[in-house]
Amino acid sequence: MAGRSRTTKQRAQRINLDYFKKSFALPLWKRRLSWGLVALGLLWLGWDALSGKHAYNAGPLSQGHQIVASNCQACHVQQGAWSMKARDAACTSCHNAPAHQAKQVFTPSCMSCHVEHQGAVRLAATSNASCTQCHAELKVKDGQTAFAKNIASFSQGHPEIVAMRPGHAVDPGTIKLNHQIHMKKDLRGPDGSPVQLECSSCHQQLHEVNSAKSLAPNMAPVNFEAHCMSCHPLVFDSRFKDAAPHKETRIVREYVVAQYTSYIATHPSAVHEPVRLNPLLPGRAIAPPPRNAQEWIAQQTEEAERLLWQKSCKECHQLTYPAPSSRPEVPMASENVRWMMNASFDHTSHQLVACTECHGQALSSQKTEDVLLPNIATCQKCHHEGQNAARAECSECHTYHDWYQAKPVRSTNSISQFAR
Repeated sequence: MAGRSRTTKQRAQRINLDYFKKSFALPLWKRRLSWGLVALGLLWLGWDALSGKHAYNAGPLSQGHQIVASNCQACHVQQGAWSMKARDAACTSCHNAPAHQAKQVFTPSCMSCHVEHQGAVRLAATSNASCTQCHAELKVKDGQTAFAKNIASFSQGHPEIVAMRPGHAVDPGTIKLNHQIHMKKDLRGPDGSPVQLECSSCHQQLHEVNSAKSLAPNMAPVNFEAHCMSCHPLVFDSRFKDAAPHKETRIVREYVVAQYTSYIATHPSAVHEPVRLNPLLPGRAIAPPPRNAQEWIAQQTEEAERLLWQKSCKECHQLTYPAPSSRPEVPMASENVRWMMNASFDHTSHQLVACTECHGQALSSQKTEDVLLPNIATCQKCHHEGQNAARAECSECHTYHDWYQAKPVRSTNSISQFAR
């Protein structure tokens, strides 16, 4: 049986030409939902405006601002149409933030660098873009700057640490110190047994910092009584248990005289004993026997001072004699505890690696004048862009505000304004 055939005209007559006048379920519900959601949003914003309650959350505050989380007016002092704008005046009412440089071309607003409502642990940890907006092509008012002009990131354009640049001044320390000797193996300890000194045996962190935290040193100066005396006691006579004090030479002489005066008072027969010449200082002629206690004290004191001045003190200090027979003068100890004046550094965050990974020169340094800081290439081994690297933001080491110029903030706020 032959199949039924239809003409094109017959097929076209099956099409409903009024289809666009009818409603279908799917498009109908799309339109209803669209208009319904718009109406719901308008009702939500209207409730926000009429009730005074916030219909939305701008995001969590940083940890330092959590106390004002329920008091938006503490920062947002400028009312907007659908938001409250914060201005720099709101920030400076609590934070005295001096400008970075007097010669800077423009001063960015607080909010352009310190982005709030993101739950930041530390709001001062700004993005690199906040710094490179100026430092990628640095310009100042008078055109003269002492800083690098083109720094795109820590890996691109960052200059060498100032103290490690060629021609920089040497360590100004006045104490003669040989790091190589102190780091070698099998040194003789206080009890005579071999010891192995570590960097932390003398260099310890300073946990007390001033109000401008980023500007404070974080390594305490080396102290003779705490770090040196156990191996280098100022012993001047085996008859005395205590060593001489680590003070100016006048006080040392008074102490030595007092010790011998006390000793001869309880041991009067010692006047007839010969002066004990120290074998470490040969070439001394034997003095005639003392005739009384005063001469004995003078001879013993002279021999003790000879040992202290010419061996013990001279080992670390450069002594000067105003007159041939006078006491020597010892310059005050000077130790530079802060080398990077434009950056901060925290040793606590770097305890993962050994000290000599960054201060490797200490193993071979024999001169006090050697500056034993790491160079910038050492820092960039860990701090660089990409995965499996330590953070390399500018704010890790640098701050924008010149905290040396900070002034006290005089606030009139009360606790009740913030604590709810």
